[in-house]
Amino acid sequence: MEKYLLAIDAGTGSVRVILFDTLGNERFTAQSEWTHHEDKRYPGSMDFDIEKNVDMIITLIKEILAKSQVNPENIAAISTTSMREAIVLYDENGKELWACANVDSRSNEEVAHLCRISDTIEKDIHQISGQTFSLGAIPRILWVKNHLPETYQKIKYVTMLNDWITYRMTDVISVEPSNGCTTGLFDIKKRVWDPSIAKKVDLRNDIFPIVNESGSVIGPVTKEFSVLTGLSTETMVVAGGGDAQLGCIGMGVINDGDAAVLGGSFWQYEYTTNQVEIDDECKVRVNCHAIPNTWQYETIAFFPGLIMRWFRDTFCELEAFIQKESGESIYAQMEKRAQHVPAGCNGMICTFSDKMNYFSWKHAAPSFIDFKFDSSFNKATFYRAIMENAAFVTKGNMDTISHITNQAPESIVFGGGAAKSDLWCQIVADVLHIKVKVPVVKESTALGAAICAGVGAGIYESFNDAITKVVQFEKTSEPNETNHFIYEELYKKWETVYKVQLALADQGYTNHMWIAPGL
Repeated sequence: MEKYLLAIDAGTGSVRVILFDTLGNERFTAQSEWTHHEDKRYPGSMDFDIEKNVDMIITLIKEILAKSQVNPENIAAISTTSMREAIVLYDENGKELWACANVDSRSNEEVAHLCRISDTIEKDIHQISGQTFSLGAIPRILWVKNHLPETYQKIKYVTMLNDWITYRMTDVISVEPSNGCTTGLFDIKKRVWDPSIAKKVDLRNDIFPIVNESGSVIGPVTKEFSVLTGLSTETMVVAGGGDAQLGCIGMGVINDGDAAVLGGSFWQYEYTTNQVEIDDECKVRVNCHAIPNTWQYETIAFFPGLIMRWFRDTFCELEAFIQKESGESIYAQMEKRAQHVPAGCNGMICTFSDKMNYFSWKHAAPSFIDFKFDSSFNKATFYRAIMENAAFVTKGNMDTISHITNQAPESIVFGGGAAKSDLWCQIVADVLHIKVKVPVVKESTALGAAICAGVGAGIYESFNDAITKVVQFEKTSEPNETNHFIYEELYKKWETVYKVQLALADQGYTNHMWIAPGL
């Protein structure tokens, strides 16, 4: 009797339900886009619609069961993953009170208030939690306290979005460390809630549910959720994790010294360690990995995938027509042309995301710099410059973490949608000057959730056993020495230009592409 594993992947822009076999093959997928709406009363808000979105998940599960015709009893286990930083608040009866998506930025005033408590409060908390106020739950819960006091008084629990999906399936409210730590309310080394942090910032310190490590069984699917979806009550629900950390599991990046770049809407650079130290020079994020007793230093590049989508939708009308006529994707067409643009784009650079500084996290106005009015600067040149900018940011972020850890990876694993591009893989290898390995399954987050499910169900003996059985690599890009020399010089120029561009935004002459709340 063939067994299956089900993954529920709740991303920023869409939710997917994927059925895997135990060898890690995607057998069936159902997906639906969702939108997180701004409450016009609160600029920067990004509400998460609990009831509408759970109905969407239920519909997708039913669709998977209908398409696959798999006996629900043959689904051994389910696990969940989601965008990180998205939080859900509950009352004592488990009723959801309030929820927001990860890009919610309504809490500027709360961040400013926190910084007035003490000049060092953010760094002091970072020493314990590995987080700052930029993305964490602290300012958002304070916002609820200030603007929705009746809701705040009813809070009994806070969880992350992936934990909320698990709760809906099991009636058990719990948190796993890889996403829970992004609240900024965890002791990063102990991998548990630290109520003293809540006390420091004048938040309630009694709203923390139990912590279960990724890969541990939470409970079976409830009868109620079985009736709604068609799932079996014999199926186990297993703790999953945040999207970046489960993406690393799905790429086999779990051991000390392993590194990865996840190239999606945002790009994350993840460096894995069995020991974690946070000092005053540590200006990056430190997270629990979704592997027990393992952590990751993380940097984030804003919007490489979204910028590429913007370029596609704004400038590629002809390519869209050709795609409709021939079936060749816009990205494939543009890549063919960009391959003929020389490394370094004839000296042109672009400024989008900057290197990460977790305590002063902001980006200059988007721009293309130093192009000429001749045929060597065309649509493909600008397209390639976007690719090179993403690689420059990644180099800067990798160098920052290598300085903190005194170690550098010998190679990286490159996953996510960007890894489908052979050219982008080669550019990353040339800029970083290391080997870039690309897994067969590039959308690895859901595979990581399936692995968690399989570990919990006993399908795999351990995470290492699972990775040995399901993670495979399809190609490796070796750095081109000539291109690397060109990029080394251009990177220095990019750093200098970016500082000037950022200063212009800081002085109000241009608008920041993104700036952290409270800055």
